[in-house]
Amino acid sequence: MRRDEARAVARRVLQEVAPHRDPDAVGPDQTLQEALDLDSLDFLHFVVRLHERTGVEIPERDYPQLATLEGCASYLHRHAAGATDARDPAPPADAARATDPTHSTTGKGATTWTSN
Repeated sequence: MRRDEARAVARRVLQEVAPHRDPDAVGPDQTLQEALDLDSLDFLHFVVRLHERTGVEIPERDYPQLATLEGCASYLHRHAAGATDARDPAPPADAARATDPTHSTTGKGATTWTSN
């Protein structure tokens, strides 16, 4: 995810979490909680929605990195490359084996491997 895309996602999520406030009025380095008068529960909803939108896991220890719009953009930009889309989960591990010509199952749960 590019930084400008990450910033746009953060702005959209802020609009959802705080619909009566204008996220476009927030400067890149202003704290979101102060600029938009978000309480801790609003901020938690913001973090959860960011995760839902991007698939990026955001542990609690990283919340301070999301304090500003620019911080959010940087964090999502750095971490989104390794995230899977929350709306498009990864295929099950068995799916890869099903297409592997060196792998077969006996139908009784046992797996056999052939060498090339």
